[in-house]
Amino acid sequence: MSGSKQRMREKKLSKQPASVQYTSSPFSSSQGGGSWNGMETPKSGHSSSTYGASPGGPSDRGGWVRGHQKDGGAYEEELPKFITAAAFAVARASEVQAMMKAVTKETGSCHVSGAIPNHMRRRAMSHNTKRLPCRLREVATRMREKGLKAGPKKKEQPKSKSRKARRRHGNLLLEFNRRQRKSVWLETHIWHAKRFHMLKKWGYCLGDRPTAKCYRACHRAMSHHCLLQDLSYYCCIELQGDEDKLLACLSQLTSKDTGPTFAAVLALSGRRQGSATVYRAGQYPSQPLGPVTFLWRPRTPGSSHRQLWIWAHPTLKQSLFPELQSVCQCREPVIPAVALVVTPAEPGPSASKPGPRQAKKSPGAKRKRSAGDGEAPPEKKIVGDGTRPPSAPVTWTSASTGIVINDLTMEVVRYRLIGPQSHAVLTEALEAATDCDAVSKAQASPLWWPQHCKDQAQMTLHRQQAEVFQTLKGVCSTGEVPPGTVLGLNVEDPRLALPQKRTQALSVVSADQDIDETTRELMLKGVPEHCCQSSLWDRFVRDNVTDNKLSEQPTCGWVMSRRHQISQCVTPQEINRRKGEVLVPGSRLRPTPPQSRVPVLMVQQPGKQVGQEMSGWGAGWDLLLPKGWGMAFWVPLVYRGVRIGGLKMSLKHSQNKGAPYFPHDFPDCPAGACFQGEQETELLNQFKRRPPAKRTNYIKHGCLAPFRCPWQQLVEEWELITSEAPEVGSSSGVEERRGQGGVEPGWRPRPETAVQSGFSVLRNRKSLKLLSNWCRPTTAKGQRSLRARDQAPLDAASGAALLAAHVKALAWVRLSLLSKGRPELHAQVCVATQEDLQRLGDKKEAYSGPLEHPHKDRFKNKVKRRKKGGKKGSKKASPVPKSSTTLPTPEAPDPHPDSPLALGACSLPAAAGQTSASPSCPPAPAEGPSSSSSSAASPANLVLGLWPEPLPSVTAHCSRVTLGWVTQGDFSLSAGCGEALGLVSLEGLVHTLMAQPAERRGLVLLRNPSALHYRWAKINLEA
Repeated sequence: MSGSKQRMREKKLSKQPASVQYTSSPFSSSQGGGSWNGMETPKSGHSSSTYGASPGGPSDRGGWVRGHQKDGGAYEEELPKFITAAAFAVARASEVQAMMKAVTKETGSCHVSGAIPNHMRRRAMSHNTKRLPCRLREVATRMREKGLKAGPKKKEQPKSKSRKARRRHGNLLLEFNRRQRKSVWLETHIWHAKRFHMLKKWGYCLGDRPTAKCYRACHRAMSHHCLLQDLSYYCCIELQGDEDKLLACLSQLTSKDTGPTFAAVLALSGRRQGSATVYRAGQYPSQPLGPVTFLWRPRTPGSSHRQLWIWAHPTLKQSLFPELQSVCQCREPVIPAVALVVTPAEPGPSASKPGPRQAKKSPGAKRKRSAGDGEAPPEKKIVGDGTRPPSAPVTWTSASTGIVINDLTMEVVRYRLIGPQSHAVLTEALEAATDCDAVSKAQASPLWWPQHCKDQAQMTLHRQQAEVFQTLKGVCSTGEVPPGTVLGLNVEDPRLALPQKRTQALSVVSADQDIDETTRELMLKGVPEHCCQSSLWDRFVRDNVTDNKLSEQPTCGWVMSRRHQISQCVTPQEINRRKGEVLVPGSRLRPTPPQSRVPVLMVQQPGKQVGQEMSGWGAGWDLLLPKGWGMAFWVPLVYRGVRIGGLKMSLKHSQNKGAPYFPHDFPDCPAGACFQGEQETELLNQFKRRPPAKRTNYIKHGCLAPFRCPWQQLVEEWELITSEAPEVGSSSGVEERRGQGGVEPGWRPRPETAVQSGFSVLRNRKSLKLLSNWCRPTTAKGQRSLRARDQAPLDAASGAALLAAHVKALAWVRLSLLSKGRPELHAQVCVATQEDLQRLGDKKEAYSGPLEHPHKDRFKNKVKRRKKGGKKGSKKASPVPKSSTTLPTPEAPDPHPDSPLALGACSLPAAAGQTSASPSCPPAPAEGPSSSSSSAASPANLVLGLWPEPLPSVTAHCSRVTLGWVTQGDFSLSAGCGEALGLVSLEGLVHTLMAQPAERRGLVLLRNPSALHYRWAKINLEA
């Protein structure tokens, strides 16, 4: 056989099924005595020619082998001589079954034309069955009758509607209501979503920062004009009951040592808004919850029943609300009544007949919605909290104390205006409500204002409040009004006097003008107590105003209220129509519709109250409104030239004021600890998203925790430092450690000195004033010193007494850089050495601060070996025993001349139960199983550039001893230098102040996590 024929035969045999097997040698068949697939070969000793077959070729192995053979062996040329039919059929049963299935299977369309060859198919066969063969006509007829009985197929709706359909008002409303089920939307959400970067936080969808570049413009607005913010996400909790019982219950949550409480005289009268730090019941000074602001309703003559509003951050409400229920013993929920949905009666026989103008509608035809349809009203916009189910209780009562707690979250809209011209914006945008005419008073009306006008005492109070509101126009700046002043007022709908274009509201008086006696009395004494009353406290009035608000959006002919049908009402488009009929565009519409009176509360927000710098900066007004009226007041305020700020600007506002911001600056609170964990996760994920070559190696920069602040470890280490020192304030404790050159390998803190877990932030007013006097508060750049107060001098006795009263405490401080620099988040606050202070005092040398020696990354090689091992595979990787997971102590890096390593020092011991991992001291042997530490430091858990857990000593890891960290910092446009807010160890602060000379007291060093240069900063502890 030629080579071409052999290749052709091999090609044909290669396409045969795998079950086909051919014998290649008669000897193998005779030895086996069997058959292959029903094909038998003769059992004679005849051997077929193998054409050069070799002993090791395929003929020796038996069976057909596909492919070219290396030894040049040939294949059998002879086929089987005979076939047994029965055995062959059994062997081919599966193939025959598959063939029959393929023949009888219909096509994908399941139509009879699928059984016809392609060349015989015709288009007319689909509707004329006579064109089909006779054997298929009966089947085609049955399929046609079946299709007629099923009727026309319904048109499938596309998954995504067109933009025109989605932009219809009804569809938009349905979509917005659906999206509010998970995260709560504020009433100004649509306005913010078009202009801000939105952020889902604390269960709300809030505006973080504007899309436009307006950071400096917003700061100018806070300093010279007005900045507007929506704070409606703050939670309002209402308490009602007897005054004495309320004060007795709330006294368990506060302490007089931290400042005014709920029982403050001015706040209790209702003339001022108060603020306090709330703790768990009877746990002061530990277990704080956070800061709250509260507002008492003015007293009613002859009644001891009081009403209190407590405003808290959303993260604080989770822990505050159960605590209020516990102290007030309000555990009985009041289930709200669910409104019954009345279904319309079925139409009678006459109503079901189509009229003469009604055309017969096909099943798939569209139908326009008309106002005369007997259907339910269209979907309403969600006003308030859309995530709360209707059956969820919002009221809790107590049978023993008689106190009632109401959750008014999202029931009251709160706007904050910040800036010296905030009062001018309010006086220009708002106008006191006018009295109703005699006809409106005589008629019965479901609206609240006509009933309010019938009471002469209420109208007299309203006129007095309007006079006080007009007096605000004579004030030059918002900060001149007493802090926390409250003013109640009934105003008209501000949409009735919306200007044509955006203008800037300014005060009508200047600073050098003389003021009248009425304005001077307002600036000194504030608003009288009876003028602080407002109808906004009444739930019935709030609901009535919300239900009867005039909307500017078409509602398909329905103008409905929740409880009443408005008989004399203005159509939704009436406001816009009447605006077009006025002679002077932008003038106020007259007469005022009866639905356009709204009760409001104005609360003055104090600015910077501590220190001597920028006193009153950041003052403003808070405007409280009933829900549903958010956009009706928001747009008129925007048209008065205000700037809009988000969450980021709130943070900058508190930073410039020098006040702590919740929850960032409250690490001892549950909300602050939760925020720190979330922030660490977010920063770590952001760090890992960057390429490894673009990441900052924080190990080389000497930064142990760049994404969090280990406060607990800090206070424990400083407590060990001060406990070893012979007296408070002496630097011998640190110097002795440096002189010893190390500690014992098996050193552990003594049981009596082992501190308990937990720390607290110092909030005692007397202690803060004492520390403020010791730090010698100066201006932002430390240019002049203030007059010392009448406080105890800084000595060992006073320092020891302060530390004994506040154990494991942190002090909140404000840091001002003395030279250039911009503090960053989690920057280290360190203690300056004596040499640093001497070089700073040398006038011949411009000393801006020391430099940190670069550290050695002892984990870099382990990370690289892990990556290489993953690429090569597990086969080449050598097995690592369990004992090798604990990292050995590497060689110490070259010490800096100023570092404790060069002076023979050892790092301070870490927290109790943790070993010190300082470069110069070997770790102490573990006294127990260290599975957690070994697994955390294993190569699989290492991240390039980050120090693994557990951390070594945080105080003496670098060349300068660490005092604390910065929680927020940036370049301050108000002070003209870099400013930061942070927390430092109280023991470390007192220890440092005692060791510093009087002329250099309060100077510390500040270093960013990604920098090696220390900057000089001044501690300003203002109380």
